Order: sequence, then C-alpha cells, then structure tokens
Amino acid sequence: MTAWEVNFDGLVGPTHNFSGLSHGNVASTASADSLSHPKAAALQGLAKMRRLMGMGLKQGVLPPHERPHIGTLRRLGFAGSDAQVLERAWATDPLLVRRCASAAAMWTANAATVSPAADTADGRTHFTPANLTTMFHRSMEHGQTGRVLKAIFADEARFAHHPALPPSPAFGDEGAANHTRFASAYDAPGVAFFVYGAEAMNPDAPRPTRYPARQTREASAAVARQHGLLPDRTVFAQQNPDAIDAGVFHNDVIAVGNGGVLFAHEQAFLEQEAVYEALRATCAPGDFTAIEVPEADVPLADAVASYLFNTQLVSLPDGNGMALIAPTECDTTPSVRNYLQGLVAGDNPISAVHTIDLTQSMRNGGGPACLRLRVVLSEADMGALGARCLLDDALLERLEAWVNLHYREDLRASDLADPGLLVESREALDALTQILGLGPIYDFQH
Repeated sequence: MTAWEVNFDGLVGPTHNFSGLSHGNVASTASADSLSHPKAAALQGLAKMRRLMGMGLKQGVLPPHERPHIGTLRRLGFAGSDAQVLERAWATDPLLVRRCASAAAMWTANAATVSPAADTADGRTHFTPANLTTMFHRSMEHGQTGRVLKAIFADEARFAHHPALPPSPAFGDEGAANHTRFASAYDAPGVAFFVYGAEAMNPDAPRPTRYPARQTREASAAVARQHGLLPDRTVFAQQNPDAIDAGVFHNDVIAVGNGGVLFAHEQAFLEQEAVYEALRATCAPGDFTAIEVPEADVPLADAVASYLFNTQLVSLPDGNGMALIAPTECDTTPSVRNYLQGLVAGDNPISAVHTIDLTQSMRNGGGPACLRLRVVLSEADMGALGARCLLDDALLERLEAWVNLHYREDLRASDLADPGLLVESREALDALTQILGLGPIYDFQH
C-alpha cells in the first residue's frame, strides 16, 4: 500500500457542555442542561485514538476551537474587554453565550469535505470547510477550520484549499458527514458519494417536515465542482426524508462506507435500490458491496439511539478484512447487539466489532464517526505536513497530560459565563499550539 486513510480526530474542547443546541439531534436535545465532564470527554476521545493506533491504523488529531468565541459576540454588538463582553452578553442573552461556547467543533466529520489526490483533476488533495449554516452555533466554525487545515496541509503542491460555500440555506454544507468514497485501494481512483437532504431550489422535491435537511444537493454539487471530481465517478443520492424526521440529521447516522463496502439501514436513502444500482454502475465491476440492515432486525429508532451507523468502518492492516469501531451503546441495545453478532459470524467483509466508551460525546449527539475527518495521504504527503498532528505514543501521552493539566472535571451551563473559564481555555489552547507546532491559529493569539 502506498497511501493510507488517516483519521484526524477532533480534540474535545475545554468548554464541552450539554446545551442541547442541535435541533434534530435526539441525543443532543435530550441531554440539555445536564452536568458535563470536559476532562473525561477529552480523555475518552484520546482513548479512542489510542485504540485505533493499537490496531495498526494511522491516526491524526485536530485542535479544538476557541470557546466562548468572543469575536462573534463582538460582531453582535457587545463591547468592552473580553471579560466585559462575556458578562454583558450573558446578562442580555444567556442562550447566545451558550451557542458561542459550544464545543461542537470536536465532531470533525463536519469540519470539511476532503477529496483524495487520486480522484481530482489536478492530482492534489482538496479541502472545503463546511459552512454549517443550518445551526448558528456551528456556522462560526469554518473560518477557524480553514486556518487549521491550511496550517497542517500546507504544501500547495500537494494540497488545495477552498473557501466555505456561500452562507445561504441553498448551499447548506455539513462536510464529510454526508460524503464518502468507494475505491479498491486508498490510492486508486475512487467514486465520490454525496448524500443530501433536500434540493433547496426545487420546492416540489421531497423534503423532511419535522427537522431541517442540513445538506443540500446544490452544496454537494458545488463541492464536487470545486474539487475537480469527474462527473462519471460521482454519485448523488437523497437521504430518506422520513429518516431525517426520525433523528437522522446526517447520512453518517444511517450509513457508513469504506473501500468497496456500504453499510446502511434499509431506510437510509430515497429510492434505495436505485442508489445501489448507480453505485454498482459507477464503481468497477465487483468493487461495490451493499450490506443492508433490515428494519425488522434493527428498528430505525434503535439505530439512532445506538449510533450503529455512526461507527467507523476501517480496513484492518495486512488484509484482515474490515472492522466496525462502535460506541458501547451498540452493546447495550439488544437488537443492535444481536445483529452485530450475526454480522461478524457471517460471510461478509466486516469481520470484527470493537466497542469504545464515548459516553460524553454520545450524550452530546456524536459517535465515533462524528469525531473523525478521513484524509487519504501517501507517505510523502505525511512527510510534508506543516504541523505535528500525526499521533505516536509520545505525542498521545503529551496530549493526555495536557488535558489533565488544563481541563475541568465538571461544567454547568452557568460556568460558561465565568471569565476564568475563558482564560483557562485560552491558556490551554496556547499550550496546545506549541505541542502541535501549529503556530498562532487562534484570534486571541494575534
């Protein structure tokens, strides 16, 4: 193998809290206003990274965003010192402060869409930060995301960076949570698979009625054009609107792909058989397999509650098949546990399931797949990175020590108004940029 898929996981930020901000995300809203545990959350994320490294997989890390984001509060009319801005905003609109203190950037599946060099017209790896326009608390992320990605993937001969799409509902873009690719090998030309929730500019097209369709077809098509993807190797499919209304806010809550395998619930897509046929026709003969989970075996509600499909589907080293990296909730949901036991015992590419405790992330609405951005890199690409973001045991130990030094054990919503938390968070992030060799990527560092 001359290229690898590297999982760049987001570090959970120091303001990890349960504010219930994500309409349509059942777990997020159910946990609103409960006590969160930032240190445990960050250590659980690092434990997942350690687990995947132990399986022989390549693992990277992305830094948290600065929160509360004082720059956004200033743009909304609050003035004074940073502490005064925070105090005045909290006195005027506590919910606004909570939105500006969201730690949702930990879910780096939403950070960007990434197209590997093997798929693009110019032979470079392309990045487009997601504009995340549907949710205000996430819409402020793309500027910081773009700076981070440019700092890490800095070699312009190898990596191309695009601005986020225009911040319009017509171009709502949620990043790699609604994109995957199928290929016989990571360095082989692949098929880009974009999944959208609605056609924003077609009022007669099917759409959900209870929850928003966060990804539009228009956005997916624009990203494909920006990245120079070949039309005959690109497939667009619509999410089942009923699934979105059942809490499937992103495609990666109901389907996951890797290599030539798509693992999906039978209610994942509109006109599902036609989607499969389009993928079979676009992939090379024999390069695409669909493993469909019947509603009779795993009801949609159980799939959403357990995050069965927000698992990471990974290729094991040395040709040992594929494994699902699943949250422990897949063990404690009977229908899911029974299905997975039968799956790994059967004749299919998925030969193992590894469960990981991600309770803090799960309670806030994100599972294993939410926490990682997949980037295909060659050995030369990895040598050209502009920061120390590829993990080894020594760096992982430094990050664990960093979390233990800087993070609070517990956090309540009222703590978000504390200027001391802002100072603590900035001190932590400043130290992190030195550990990772990122340079001054945060506003407060300028």
